[in-house]
Amino acid sequence: ILVGDSLGMTVQGHGATVAVTMEDMVYHTRCVARGVSRSDAERPLIVADMPLGSAYTVEDAARNAARLVRAGANVVKLEGGLWLAPVVRFLTERGLPVCCHMGLTPQTADMLGGFRLQGRGEEDAARIREEARVLEEAGARLLLLECVPNALGKDVSECSSVPVIGIGAGPSTDAQVLVLHDMLGLTPGRKARFVKDFLADAGTVQAALAAFGKAVAEGTYPAAEHCYG
Repeated sequence: ILVGDSLGMTVQGHGATVAVTMEDMVYHTRCVARGVSRSDAERPLIVADMPLGSAYTVEDAARNAARLVRAGANVVKLEGGLWLAPVVRFLTERGLPVCCHMGLTPQTADMLGGFRLQGRGEEDAARIREEARVLEEAGARLLLLECVPNALGKDVSECSSVPVIGIGAGPSTDAQVLVLHDMLGLTPGRKARFVKDFLADAGTVQAALAAFGKAVAEGTYPAAEHCYG
């Protein structure tokens, strides 16, 4: 379960994720942690986002990551590139598992030209591949790759020894994730290409979640129409 700062847009009514605070993330992580199974055999892994500005220094990152772990997170997720390596190393050396979010990074989307495909040219793709390598070497336990061409998603997954989670990164990543509101067809306006409404044919939220898991496991999602060639 990923407790993402996308809650700023889906729950709080903001137009971007940058308005989300650490207090917001701690509150929502605590709520999610209370709602999952208490059985060690069934308890899902909870990944919680570090919001904008919470990890600019290693000291801030350690303090804020500890807050999320105390709230119930098993892993903290950081958005960024090569500059994150010292932060990732600092956290993992202190027993705080990290997931690194690359490709389209919503917290810094304005620097990327908006919410748009990343890694299209060879230079940009090479940069993302290098970020994946360096961040894994720094200790990242998971990588999340958003909104990149299929070929780049495949390259990063094949070259990484840690699991790569895709969202709009093609069918070759080790796992897939979707924002819950997108998965249930609740997001208004124009949808990203990788979004599929699993509730439309399922009837209930529980059935939609099961349908998503089944489609990912069987390889029917993402299909060609959800991918960037």
